[in-house]
Amino acid sequence: MNNFGINRVIEPENTVPVTAWKLDNSRKITPDEIRISIDRIHVEWDSFQQICTSCGYDDSKVRARILDIIDKRGKLHNPYTGSGGIMMGTIEAIGANARKECPHKPGDKVYCVTALMAVPLHIDAITDIDYENCQFTASGYGICFRPDHLFSVESDVRLNYTMIAIDEAGNFYKTYKLAGEIRPRKVTILSRDLFTPLIYTEAIKKVMGDDVQINVIIDETLFPDISADVIAELMAPDIHNVYLVDDTAPMDSYDYLCRKSSDNSHQDLVIVSEDIRGAETLAVLLVKDNGNLFFSSIRSKYSQGVFVAETMGKTVKTNYFDQYMKGNQEFTMSLLKKLASKLDKLDEIYRGIKKEHHTHANKLKSRTLDTAEKINDFVFQSPVTREMIEETLNIARYDCNVVIQGETGVGKEKVLEIIHHNSPRQSKPCIKINCATIQENLAESEFFGYEKGAFTGAQNQGKQGYFELANQGTLFLDEIGTLSLSMQSKLLRVLQENRYYRVGGTQQKTVDVRVICANNVPLQELVESGRFREDLYYRLNICMITVPPLRERKEDIICLSQFFLNNYNKKYGISREISPAALELMCEYHWPGNVRELENIVQRLIISCRDSIIDEDMVDKLLNADTYDKTILNIKNEFRRNESLSFRSVMEQQEKKLIAYALQKEGTTRKAAQLLDLPQATLARKKTKYGL
Repeated sequence: MNNFGINRVIEPENTVPVTAWKLDNSRKITPDEIRISIDRIHVEWDSFQQICTSCGYDDSKVRARILDIIDKRGKLHNPYTGSGGIMMGTIEAIGANARKECPHKPGDKVYCVTALMAVPLHIDAITDIDYENCQFTASGYGICFRPDHLFSVESDVRLNYTMIAIDEAGNFYKTYKLAGEIRPRKVTILSRDLFTPLIYTEAIKKVMGDDVQINVIIDETLFPDISADVIAELMAPDIHNVYLVDDTAPMDSYDYLCRKSSDNSHQDLVIVSEDIRGAETLAVLLVKDNGNLFFSSIRSKYSQGVFVAETMGKTVKTNYFDQYMKGNQEFTMSLLKKLASKLDKLDEIYRGIKKEHHTHANKLKSRTLDTAEKINDFVFQSPVTREMIEETLNIARYDCNVVIQGETGVGKEKVLEIIHHNSPRQSKPCIKINCATIQENLAESEFFGYEKGAFTGAQNQGKQGYFELANQGTLFLDEIGTLSLSMQSKLLRVLQENRYYRVGGTQQKTVDVRVICANNVPLQELVESGRFREDLYYRLNICMITVPPLRERKEDIICLSQFFLNNYNKKYGISREISPAALELMCEYHWPGNVRELENIVQRLIISCRDSIIDEDMVDKLLNADTYDKTILNIKNEFRRNESLSFRSVMEQQEKKLIAYALQKEGTTRKAAQLLDLPQATLARKKTKYGL
């Protein structure tokens, strides 16, 4: 009927909406399109958790992050997880061609099940965030290209769990079909929520009736305030057992399950609807030889599950939902209607969980999505960092110059080491130079070397320069932006010609060097201000890697803290631990000094701690010592200097210090106003009032 939104692709050209970087999300529709006024959006779990953890579960920051993604991409497509979600709303307008095939009319409330990665989207405001169900309410619109992807909203089922179910509809239908083929008698479901196990169970029982035993396993951090017995009671009699385990420790969890179960025989079918690393291993341990594993998505560690089974010498049949199937939405809605009363009771439990507890559990769970990884001593856990590392490993294979950008202390030198050790030059020298430490009058001789007697004080035998030392290998130029324009010109010539003369020399030398450079300030900014040669910039910037600051990859704080803690425990011959509350506090801190500051703080905490546990009070005192000095007026000192104080004067002084600190920390009045929860206009007036 139509071109499925290809006309909406802005960049790159000749791609389809789901893979495009940016879509045209303008309001006017073509004859083939349908515009829907948005009421509610369900975000895929991995995307939602990545956004929330990177924003510290701060409502205003989560809203801003979602709006920023949509503003930049014209759709809700998280660049770090490659996932989106689905939307629900009211049909506003239907194009003339679409009207011929659309069973709905303007004013109808519908679910649009096209993945939001392929839907042009515009959001004016986000009104409420539902952390428990990975959803938010909003005002705005989305553009649908497929009339058959719209389904009516029915009033006898609740929106939140219905949207969760619709997003998984293909999995329920595929499970139903699979159960018909293999006729499983024993099934285990690894789930990340309370709703979907009941729906999977109902789908299987449509085939097997009561002739099947179904167990559910849920990660223990999800519902800290609810016991397994309470959940099992709500799910009975359809589900036989509910177990709360640590999915990230599959071997221990498997041993626990074997002890708890009176029947130790393995399962005919294990459904993996959980993304935590470790769940795939637990699933392989539970399934019988020649049994079936069903993964709710490729991202559910499908490939790792296959490798785990292979290394265990276990033969398993792997299945996953791989494509859209007609009928899955209607099938799922029929299941929901039958389960409505049970799902409503579970929904009440969700609503009764204290938000801070559930958010805390979500944060802990998100941070253990994958166990910490380590590549060339670069420790990480965040999907943001993993994306950067994968890009780095890809670039390492190509023998080209690279620019590494990032704030002070983010680990740019570690990225250099990853490039060098994974490149064709790995067995050759890697020479690291800090350009900021080179005296300008000695720069040429340092880079290119000199012949004997070239100048007063020169060594009798002459000296090799950095390029000569790095020949056939890698030359790392840190803080390259500090080099003079004259030196930049000479550096450019070497990069263009691969030849140079030593200072005082007459014989031309040939060199083969891969140059990798780094700078705290983006080189593009230096080019625009005239402090860096544009031609040199383009010669160096064949590929660029941006290392994100620690505040944008908060999951890394946990694993890095533990890494530094273990190192210093070994160095000092002691045994210290950081309490969970202290780690939470460290995750909330903004880390202006990044990884270098984090390592410094961990070392200071270990040295200053007199007990075995580093608690949150110690962390708070160390992290916020300067903050208190900058923002809190010392009233005792004021009373020492004056017999009496003016209340108004004291309050004005305190207000001035707070605003000055916020401006210094955030840099702009808009961000400072957000930090202090003030209208920007109010903060701007006070800034002018105090001459800040």
